[in-house]
Amino acid sequence: MSSRLVGVGVGPGDPELVTVKGVNALRAADVVVVPVMDTGERGRAEATVLHYVPSDKVVRVVFALNERTDRARREAAWDAAGERVAGLLREHGSVAFATIGDPNVYSTFTYLAQTVAALVPGTVVETVPGITAMQDLAARSGAVLTEGTEPLTLVPVTAGAAVLKDALNGPGTVVAYKFGRQAAEVAEALRDSGRLDDAVWGSALGLPEESVRPAAELDGAPLPYLSTLIAPARRADGRGGKL
Repeated sequence: MSSRLVGVGVGPGDPELVTVKGVNALRAADVVVVPVMDTGERGRAEATVLHYVPSDKVVRVVFALNERTDRARREAAWDAAGERVAGLLREHGSVAFATIGDPNVYSTFTYLAQTVAALVPGTVVETVPGITAMQDLAARSGAVLTEGTEPLTLVPVTAGAAVLKDALNGPGTVVAYKFGRQAAEVAEALRDSGRLDDAVWGSALGLPEESVRPAAELDGAPLPYLSTLIAPARRADGRGGKL
């Protein structure tokens, strides 16, 4: 029987935001892999998973989750993680990989699945969608992501502030991920585009240290790396104006 690798989105951190299908996939797997940084601290994915499966079923695998400059180190970490998960598949046959947010949106699972598929030919790869940080922030802040024909642009600020500036000068709502270390540049881009007043940012959503604040309060100080920003579309046409 083919080995089965399932990427399970476990949401942005609030255990109540894991879908029923996600919980079922975690419980059905022989083992559940959670990514950890080489520093070893418990991440959001692991903390969420432990609400639903026993700890003896969870396997911690080190990834270079925050490595963006040393490609060789990052590739070596991916290879090592892929080998570890491939070994688990050969031993158990069914492995779930828990990822924050959604496994098809800026997730480490993408790289893991590619590596494992090459190491264990015939592996069936599946994903279970998860609630994203932008959805959770929209719910907690009251920001509406899209109306009518408005586009939605998602930008990782790790790609550079220029990418965000281009998006803010376009139409529709703009969501920025991973902007915490470049908070000053993000605030400047919002001011320059005239989109500061309606924007909101949040971090640690659903956790005790949660912060949801107006973007107008950004003072340039660094924020948590996984901070999320929503700059809603300009809406001056009244109800249904974008239909």
